[in-house]
Order: sequence, then structure tokens, then C-alpha cells
Amino acid sequence: MSVDSRLEAGILYIKVNGRFDFGVHNEFREVTKLAESGVKQIEVDLGNTDYLDSSALGMLLVLRDKLANDKSSVQIKNARNEVKKILEIANFDKLFTLF
Repeated sequence: MSVDSRLEAGILYIKVNGRFDFGVHNEFREVTKLAESGVKQIEVDLGNTDYLDSSALGMLLVLRDKLANDKSSVQIKNARNEVKKILEIANFDKLFTLF
């Protein structure tokens, strides 16, 4: 499990690999500090994420709060079917842009 990131032209790209759970909390928190430096949009790529739990949902909500709770400011993309199903059950499709 790992979290990769890059900041490019005001967009913070975050990629979570493997399990997205409390085990990546510190690493994810460090990456989200980049959102405090004038980021306009965040893209979270879950294409390589095979598991997501409630702590991951909480981390995504904290990330959204950093950008003023705007649904379009944090986009979650490439979620596998089982991960996307968890996001939809938690109504994250109403809080984030999923694609």
C-alpha cells in the first residue's frame, strides 16, 4: 500500500495503491498538506485500490473540507466496481465527482 502524489498547474493528483485504510493515514495526511498551497482541484485515482474502509472515507472527507466542500473540487476516478460500490453506498457520489 502506498500513496503517490504530484502537484501540477494547481491540480493535486493523488494515487492510492493497494489497501486504502488506516495503514496509509500518515502518508495520506502528508500528501493532503499539499492541498493547503493554493490547489484548485484534487484528483484521487483509485484505479489500483483494491480495498477501502471507513477510515479511508473519513480521509476523503477531510480532503474535501480543505477545498471548501465543493463537490467538483475533489474528483475520484478509476474506482474498481467493489470500491465504487462502497463509495455509492456511503453517498459519496453526492459529495464528490466520481468518474
